[in-house]
Amino acid sequence: MCEEKSAADLLKEKLCMNPQNAAQILQDDEIEKADMFCEGYKKFLSQCKTEREATAFAEAAAKKAGFVPFSSSKKYKAGDRIYTINRGKAIILAVFGKRNLREGVKIVASHIDAPRLDLKPVPLYEDSDLALLKTHYYGGIKKYQWTAIPLSLHGVMILKNGKSLQVSIGEKESEPKFVITDLLPHLGAEQAKRTLSQGIKGEELNILIGSRPFRSDKGSDLVKLNVLKLLNDKYGIIEEDFLSAELELVPAFGASDIGFDRSMIGAYGHDDRVCAYPSLIAALECKAPEVTVVTVLTDKEETGSDGNTGLNSSYLKYFIEDLAKQEGLEGRDILSRSQCLSADVNAAFDPTFPSVHEKMNASYLNKGIVVTKYTGSRGKSGTSDASAEFMGKVRKLFDDAGIIWQVGELGKVDEGGGGTVAQYIANLNVDVVDVGVAVLSMHSPYEVVSKLDVYMAYKAFCAFAE
Repeated sequence: MCEEKSAADLLKEKLCMNPQNAAQILQDDEIEKADMFCEGYKKFLSQCKTEREATAFAEAAAKKAGFVPFSSSKKYKAGDRIYTINRGKAIILAVFGKRNLREGVKIVASHIDAPRLDLKPVPLYEDSDLALLKTHYYGGIKKYQWTAIPLSLHGVMILKNGKSLQVSIGEKESEPKFVITDLLPHLGAEQAKRTLSQGIKGEELNILIGSRPFRSDKGSDLVKLNVLKLLNDKYGIIEEDFLSAELELVPAFGASDIGFDRSMIGAYGHDDRVCAYPSLIAALECKAPEVTVVTVLTDKEETGSDGNTGLNSSYLKYFIEDLAKQEGLEGRDILSRSQCLSADVNAAFDPTFPSVHEKMNASYLNKGIVVTKYTGSRGKSGTSDASAEFMGKVRKLFDDAGIIWQVGELGKVDEGGGGTVAQYIANLNVDVVDVGVAVLSMHSPYEVVSKLDVYMAYKAFCAFAE
């Protein structure tokens, strides 16, 4: 027989918060749906290692779902679905709602760039009969994590003749991989005396790409010459073409299930494609919203959102202004009445490193999508800090839609911190709050998330759009 609950137990249920593991709440069929949803997400992660590849994926999916390129001169009606691409590295999708744009729009913004290694403008050199590439790391990384793992090369080169060459080498089983070498422990005594952050220095992130010399002659740099010959024979590349290239080194492995229960996903680039993919799918499935829904997959967040493809630029503002003109409005008429979910990740509590988290305000794997009222660092610098009113709306929205959610901060006060695109959208006078998925090993080459949390993110973005 079930024991009767005490008065204290009943009062706790009524008054106290009690976040639970989603697997203890969801029915088996819902868990199965979450696992199936994540199969598509894993394919996306394995296929889209860069912001350009994620944009191309989103465009192809949008076209298949009936979205058409946006024209500022065309008049749109409820249910119309459009998209626009910014320089091949960011994309905006919109589904027009039944209400007038004067009532604002609903924005979901996530980023599709991730920490990586970029090639320097003059990268190729030879040393001790080995050919290598010089890199400059992009975003916040622990540099030592990028040594002795297989890497692939992605990006675009504009050749001297003006031709655009798309590059992807190292993803297929038949293709060569690249690597950053590290010292063996037997010879690493001096290296071991360095601080962890200096264990591998930025100028030591050099990519090994060849070791066989050009054999038809004698002289110096013959290994480098042989590599250039191979590149020229296959792609028509000359060394000068590296000057007009965006080439990125990323982990060469794909997404995998983690754990005996297969409850988690390990992959490169969860931050922030774990929010970008669910928001994209929610946008593709959005048919007839009350309010116009705008989904943004943006670039450059990991370096501060600066540049013309980051949200510190004006491309989103200009898009909204183009929409406003169709209704005889100003952009600010729409923006000041708009709401935004800044879809970005938070750091999951790691029991191996508990000291950096404040448990009551940390986020956890399997406890649903994370609502982060503010990010920033120290005295909340670099954050928008969502209002109580908007937090109340989001809280009610998720509760009413049956979304499993939690709140979280990015570590203890003064322990560190971080930023998102929220502040730049808030600067447009938009109500905004950060929501996203909790991530273990964030900014490493192999991050970990919960499948149930990914699915809750998708459901949350669908509920917001509806």
